[in-house]
Amino acid sequence: MEGGNAPPRRIMVVADPTRESAGALQYALSHAVLEEDELILLHVENPGSWRNTFSTFLRRPNLPASSNSSSTFMEGSSGEVDFLEEMRYACKLAHPKIRVHIERLPVEGKEKAATILSQSKALGVDILVIGQRRSLSSAILGCKRPGGSMRGIDTAEYLIENSKCTCVGVQKKGQNAGYLLNSRTHKNFWLLA
Repeated sequence: MEGGNAPPRRIMVVADPTRESAGALQYALSHAVLEEDELILLHVENPGSWRNTFSTFLRRPNLPASSNSSSTFMEGSSGEVDFLEEMRYACKLAHPKIRVHIERLPVEGKEKAATILSQSKALGVDILVIGQRRSLSSAILGCKRPGGSMRGIDTAEYLIENSKCTCVGVQKKGQNAGYLLNSRTHKNFWLLA
C-alpha cells in the first residue's frame, strides 16, 4: 500500500505519566501511525492525582553534542518536566512529518472513561490506543462483574467494549519482548516487537 493513497486518520493515545501510557505511545508510533495521520495525545486531568515525571519511562535517545543545550527546553518554571511535551518530542523523533496535538481535559466527575469516549467521538477519532495494566486475577477471572456493575472494570476495558472506533489496550512486555494487545475482537493478542 502506498502512503499517498491512504486517507489520513486520527489516532488518539490516552496520555498519562505512567509506564502503561509510554508503552501505548511506543506501540502507536511503531505499529499504528502513518506519516499522513494526525496523532492526538489526550490527557484527562485528575486534580487529586499525584504528579510524576514521564522522562524515566520514555527515554530520549542520545542527542549530538551540539544539541545538548536544548535538553531542558521542556522543563516548566518549577524545573518539572511536562510529560505531554516529552511525548510530543518522542513523536516528532519517530515521525518528523506527523501532526501531533495535545488535548488536556478535566475529568467530568469520576468518569474518566466517559470523558475519553466523548472526546474521541467529538474529534472523529479512527483509532484509540490506551495503556493497559492487568493483574493476574483480572486476566484469569475477567473484569466484568455480575449484574452489569461497572465497578471493577478498568478504564481500558470500558473503552475497548464501548468505543465506536477501533480501541486497542496495550501492555508493553519488556524492552524487546513485544506487546500484549486487547481489542473488542482480539483478546490477549501477542505482537512481537
